[in-house]
Amino acid sequence: MTGMNRRTGKAISGIPCLEQSIEDILSTRIGSRIMRKNYGSRIYDFIDAPINQVTTILIYAAIAEALFVWEPRIEILKIQASIKKPGQWTFDLTFNYLASGQKITSEGIEVSL
Repeated sequence: MTGMNRRTGKAISGIPCLEQSIEDILSTRIGSRIMRKNYGSRIYDFIDAPINQVTTILIYAAIAEALFVWEPRIEILKIQASIKKPGQWTFDLTFNYLASGQKITSEGIEVSL
């Protein structure tokens, strides 16, 4: 798949395109896209939730659900979340890239809540 880097406007493909897609899915609130009301993730449902183990597990589930629905090129193996600062989560994802069978770890995917 080939796409456009949203920061530079240059063409991207392969893993960088995939990582950009993952970041877009996770940082898009469900209901915010006019023609794709179901696109995005439920991460934003947890904006005012306490930062504890239960919330973290629910966020992991929201990530897995969103990527299962919207990113068919991957199979998630591991999700690791950390809080960079209040309201900003950072995720590291390990997944199989199904097109090549390659195991990939994407680190530092940021989502602000």
